[in-house]
Amino acid sequence: MKPPAVHAPVPDLRRRAAPILVPHPGSPWASKMVLNPAIHRRVGENRIHMLFRATGPGRPFAGRELPLPYPISLGYAWSDDEGETWTADFEQPALHPRLASTPDGIHITLPDGTTGIDHANGCIEDPRLFEIDGTVYLSAACRVFPPGPYWEKDDPLQCIPDWARQPDAPGGRAVRENLTVTALWRVDLDALASGVRAPAFTYLGPITDPERSDNRDAFLFPERLRIHGESALVMVHRPRNPCLYEPALEDKPTMFLATARTADELATRPLVDVPLAIPLLDWEANRIGASSPPIRIDATRWLLPYHGKQDDVHGYTQSFMILEETPDDLPVLKHRAATRMFRAENAWELVGDFTIPCVFTCGAIRVGEDLLMTYGAADTVCGVARMNFDAIIRHVEGFDPEGSRL
Repeated sequence: MKPPAVHAPVPDLRRRAAPILVPHPGSPWASKMVLNPAIHRRVGENRIHMLFRATGPGRPFAGRELPLPYPISLGYAWSDDEGETWTADFEQPALHPRLASTPDGIHITLPDGTTGIDHANGCIEDPRLFEIDGTVYLSAACRVFPPGPYWEKDDPLQCIPDWARQPDAPGGRAVRENLTVTALWRVDLDALASGVRAPAFTYLGPITDPERSDNRDAFLFPERLRIHGESALVMVHRPRNPCLYEPALEDKPTMFLATARTADELATRPLVDVPLAIPLLDWEANRIGASSPPIRIDATRWLLPYHGKQDDVHGYTQSFMILEETPDDLPVLKHRAATRMFRAENAWELVGDFTIPCVFTCGAIRVGEDLLMTYGAADTVCGVARMNFDAIIRHVEGFDPEGSRL
């Protein structure tokens, strides 16, 4: 008789008893919510850089007063002691939407000299930071117009101008429906750390296609991979309507992998765009999405932090997958931990302006023997947690791609 399998225990999660960042009453752009922080540290550096999502009342568009637009910006913070303490700059946002309100104003000149829609004109949220070939990039979920007080009324159209509602409005669905589009920036971390904020970011354009679906939780692998004979960028993304990408799927937000030669091809001309993982576990019932850029384990494997939402009562759970590279093809899902490895437990993680329990990780890096994770809690504040990296791997290896015990 085969002896029973011995499974690695769930790694110990060490989280702070209190948030590391909270809304700042004296800062108009960050007085309501401060959440969903991304982090990055360059090789050989001590400083950990953070970009966090922030919300505060914005100026009304010309000719209207209510509702206030509540634009979503990114702020900057840093740690010089391995993530133990954090300092945030609430004097100025790191990256703020331009809030143009005219058809001409929502256009922007791209680095190649062409003109396109500024998909980040009204809203820049849920940042992810990653480095490819020595260049640091930011991806963020964006909208052309600000969302308004979305914790009171989740209606992306409440603050868009009348002209943008017309069938012939420039910019297609991203403008008419104010859909979420994930955009990409090149980031100068030295300029950012020195206090030079907006010039530290170069807008490169969208990496998801608004004509197909609202799309977020999108970012790139921190290395080019060899896919079908091409040196390719690989993107993880989560369309709201996956059946528009793969008709056989249920219409529940699902994780996809896409590849392209260049970043500007990811939105409309990917080489490959296929499902990576669909909701299977009870705590994934409502949606599933990648949380932070994958971290290399060894020569062929990657650790991918990801999240699932069960419903509005149980809220969001964070867990992990292991992806394995295949010769000349996309990485495949090898292990998915069925364990709710990280979920809301503290009062400040359970309820904020929303009543949905929520821990939402946008940043994870290796610090010594640990995986350091920064996260939004209750859609209102920022927290930090740690797990032993090797213990995570051992635990996740005990599950198959569908979350069943091996």
